[in-house]
Amino acid sequence: MDGTNRANIKAGTRVMIVQKQDQRTGKLTEGIVQDILTNSPIHPRGIKVRLSSGLVGRVQQILEN
Repeated sequence: MDGTNRANIKAGTRVMIVQKQDQRTGKLTEGIVQDILTNSPIHPRGIKVRLSSGLVGRVQQILEN
């Protein structure tokens, strides 16, 4: 599943995000969603979230639990 649809993402979901500083390289970081920061239902570059580790980025992939 991709991370452009807000309805697919909930607190506790395991995801792969790209952080702002990693957008050029495309380096992904895995984590658990703590907060959803994007208000709109769909975002073409990915829904912005805060992970439980405190990192912020846009969801690129939703991982199966």
